[in-house]
Amino acid sequence: MALKAFLIAVFFAMIATSTMATNYTVGDNAGWKVGVNYTEWAANKTFYVGDALTFMYNKGSHNVLKVSGPDFQQCLKSNTTGLLDSGNDVITLAKPGKKWYICAIADHCTKGMKLVINVLEPAPTPLPPQTPGSSGASEISSFKSFGWILAALAVFKMILT
Repeated sequence: MALKAFLIAVFFAMIATSTMATNYTVGDNAGWKVGVNYTEWAANKTFYVGDALTFMYNKGSHNVLKVSGPDFQQCLKSNTTGLLDSGNDVITLAKPGKKWYICAIADHCTKGMKLVINVLEPAPTPLPPQTPGSSGASEISSFKSFGWILAALAVFKMILT
């Protein structure tokens, strides 16, 4: 029984590690509000495709609007399509590149409620060294796929028995 539990834990740990993304609460404990330096908040963070930004604020007091770079610089709200205002808005970073967000209420943006980040592609998983004369590409992916299938079947069998 202990072996089953161990194998199940190892299997799920392997899956979780390979699909980990980071969820950032914008502004950390301060949240999304006037008076927080979001440039400073983002400065020591690295954002990747698949990560998520959570904007926490009092509903009705603020909102979140994704804008273009020029609109960000001038705090313009030229297109409010996609305006978020739930007070607990989660944005999954789906593509690499610069992303600009502002609060579109009154003069909040000009008071510093604006965030710019750069989203990177996730780093590729390094391949093991190749032996001379072989590409190894098909062997590695077939081997990994076979290993995952075997692991999944083993966990499935353990759960059913």
